[in-house]
Amino acid sequence: MKRTDFRHLEPLRVRWAEIDAQGIVFNGHYLTYLDTAVSGYWRALAIPYADTMKQLGGDLYVRRATLDYRGSARYDDRLDIGIRAREFGNSSMKVDGAIFHGEQMLVQAEMVYVFADPATQSPIHLPDALRGLMHDFEAGQPVVDVVLGGWGELGEAATAIRREVFVKEQHIPADMEWDAADASCLHALARNRFGLPLATGRLLEHVPGVAKIGRMAVLRAMRGGQVGRLVLGALMAEAKQQGYREVLLHAQLSAENFYLRAGFQRRGEPFEEAGIGHVEMVRAL
Repeated sequence: MKRTDFRHLEPLRVRWAEIDAQGIVFNGHYLTYLDTAVSGYWRALAIPYADTMKQLGGDLYVRRATLDYRGSARYDDRLDIGIRAREFGNSSMKVDGAIFHGEQMLVQAEMVYVFADPATQSPIHLPDALRGLMHDFEAGQPVVDVVLGGWGELGEAATAIRREVFVKEQHIPADMEWDAADASCLHALARNRFGLPLATGRLLEHVPGVAKIGRMAVLRAMRGGQVGRLVLGALMAEAKQQGYREVLLHAQLSAENFYLRAGFQRRGEPFEEAGIGHVEMVRAL
């Protein structure tokens, strides 16, 4: 197998605690690496794992894992772990894994997962919706849908996401989170294949010729994937369509690198909003 055989590659860096007396990664840690990459695979599919399995009425259990060791990773190596799903049965599926250091494959793995009743761990039918999602993802199809609309259409779902992220997680007072601008803004909402809202943001005019993006929020389980980038891209495309020459936003300092990767530049010094450090960032359209 080659790196190009995998649509999902999870980056990982070897830690000191993972090497053995031979100075190489202890063989058992490779299973942990693969399990970490499987978690990233669910994120790439845009499904919060625990909530999705509960919705589907089952859970996935490893029935068999086979590893073929071909090389060794060492301390501080940067690895990429490839994961792909294939060969779906009635209640099971095979998952290929491969651990790469650069182009060299160090470990090849085959894992069999069984979809089962959590109470009895008895196999049950692998849901067609989950099977179809993985098949489409592996075929390069999009797994997230971003829609634009008004508050009346998208406000309920956007409110739930913003309450979870800003009010519950970041402890921003609720009376600071909601404002009159929501009613007139254009809102974006990302949903996965099961219709679950994952992320939101809004667009409004800052000054003539300059649009402002705000209230960007992504559910914790989906961060590090592409969901936030899709919402941002949809809002920026709409701003350009409306004739704006520049888009501005106030980025939380913890999210600055996310916006830098999207082509934004910092303008001015950091400041506080709602007790959280921010910086103004801009990008020409």
